[in-house]
Amino acid sequence: MKSLKKQRRIQVIAVAVIALIGSTALIGYAMRDGINFFRAPSQIMAEPPAANEVFRIGGLVEEGSLVRGESETVSFSVTDGGASVPVTYTGVLPDLFEENQGMVGTGRYINGVFEATEILAKHDETYMPTEVVDALKAQGVYVEPDT
Repeated sequence: MKSLKKQRRIQVIAVAVIALIGSTALIGYAMRDGINFFRAPSQIMAEPPAANEVFRIGGLVEEGSLVRGESETVSFSVTDGGASVPVTYTGVLPDLFEENQGMVGTGRYINGVFEATEILAKHDETYMPTEVVDALKAQGVYVEPDT
C-alpha cells in the first residue's frame, strides 16, 4: 500500500516537472521575436549590433537632418548628444514627429544606417520615454522640463 502512494506521488511530481518545462519552452519560443532591446546612439556607435538583430533606438531627432524623399521614405539622424545615428524609414511618420523632439524607433542597424520599421514620437509636450531620458542624461544633454 505504501509503495503505491509513493509511486503515485512520484508520477504527479514527474508530470508537474514536465508541464513546467513545457510551459517554459513555449513561453520562450513565443517571446523570441517579441523582446526588443533599447540602445542609445552612443551605445550603437561604440558596439554596433548584428545586422539581423531587431532593437529599439531612441533620442532626439537632430536639427537639420530631416530629409523627406519623393516617396514615403524619410531619412534623419537620431542623437543623444554624444553620437548620431542615421535613420531611414518608409511609411507615414506620426503627426508629432519633428526635429529636436524625442523619438523611439524599432528596426535593424544595417551598413551604418538604422532601418526603422516603426517610429514613435512623443505624445505631448513633456513626455519622453524613460530609456531616452536616461540616455540623454548620461550624455549631459537632457534638462528637466518645468512643470
